Amino acid sequence: MLQTSYIRDNKALIIERLKKRNFEAETIISQIIELDDNRKKTQHELDALLAESNQLAKQIGDLFKSGKAAEANELKTKTTELKEQSNKLKEDQNLINDELLQLLYQVPNVPNDIVPAGKSDADNEIVFNEGEVPVLHDKAVPHWELAKQYDLIDFELGVKITGAGFPVYKGKGARLQRALISFFIDQAVENGYEEIIPPLMINEASGYGTGQLPDKEGQMYYMQADDLYMIPTAEVPITNLYRDVMLKESDLPIKNVGYTPCFRREAGSYGKDVRGLNRLHQFDKVEIVQIQHPDKSYETLDVMVNHVKNLLNKLELPYRVAKLCGGDLGFTSALTFDMEVYSAAQEKWLEVSSISNFETFQANRLKCRFKDAEGKTQLVHTLNGSALALPRILASLLENNQTPEGIKIPKALIPYTGFDMIN
Repeated sequence: MLQTSYIRDNKALIIERLKKRNFEAETIISQIIELDDNRKKTQHELDALLAESNQLAKQIGDLFKSGKAAEANELKTKTTELKEQSNKLKEDQNLINDELLQLLYQVPNVPNDIVPAGKSDADNEIVFNEGEVPVLHDKAVPHWELAKQYDLIDFELGVKITGAGFPVYKGKGARLQRALISFFIDQAVENGYEEIIPPLMINEASGYGTGQLPDKEGQMYYMQADDLYMIPTAEVPITNLYRDVMLKESDLPIKNVGYTPCFRREAGSYGKDVRGLNRLHQFDKVEIVQIQHPDKSYETLDVMVNHVKNLLNKLELPYRVAKLCGGDLGFTSALTFDMEVYSAAQEKWLEVSSISNFETFQANRLKCRFKDAEGKTQLVHTLNGSALALPRILASLLENNQTPEGIKIPKALIPYTGFDMIN
């Protein structure tokens, strides 16, 4: 959520930058500033009434001490009127604050200056490529057929138990999945991240804190009886560890990693692109999160991108890095890089990670702050990245490493799987 002070000081820049998102902000920004003016005006009037009430209270006390009860009682009548006026102003103030908050919730984060303009993922800018696209043998098949051939994943059994988008991993498929999770966590811990096992459900305040609510409400599974949401990513509970927290500058950066299942309704997702592991309602993901000093967050973003690059290099997967355009940028992000792995059997690039800098957008909602060396309170910057999401990584590993003799396991994973071939 943008700060009203930032909106006031940067109105023209915000309106211009949000055009990269194809978001026409002029009207809502003007409404926010007008409401903020009303809020300040109401607060000024309320402060004046409270000051007058305090002054009268002192006068009344002095009059009673002087034995002038009649005069004191006359003033008490006036203080009652002032109290009624104050209560009315407080009601007005609450209404203004609520209306202002709802408007602020509707404004997405301001894109960084280097975010390209564009309407969809077709306008994203490829900034890096690594690895050779594998040439498969003549009888190569996509991962959903490999999963059936080697009894690794049972999609039909998942439909029986729950429904489409909830696969059952079996045998070496389950071991490979578990190996990837352990490998990703170990790599993060080696790079200074503290492991967290968070809850898989969040309350409404947590959803608002990181920006899933109200923006992504329709994509989240909601438990109405308990007023709780299933998490769409570990980013949400981990980042909310620092909601309403005042940090010290020496605490920064805070680096956390967490593995969780993730739950997404994926409403409106149909067609060939959702087949097999390409798009699921429940999937596993390892997430890295950093709480960082504002002066260092973009340096940190580069470090996080390099961390994911290193993982993909060790998995021996061809990949590319895309800088997201404004039209494809997430609601809360100021700058995002997507990592895409090439799926040889499907002959397409699959997104396996998003690494984002949210600047102060989440921190303002979370009220996550720190005191700098001069004692001044500042909002932190928050960042997160998938390191990595497993379904499409697993799909690419199976497809790209298939041979007539079986599926080869990358060297980095063999200590985790205990086998070097699926056959």
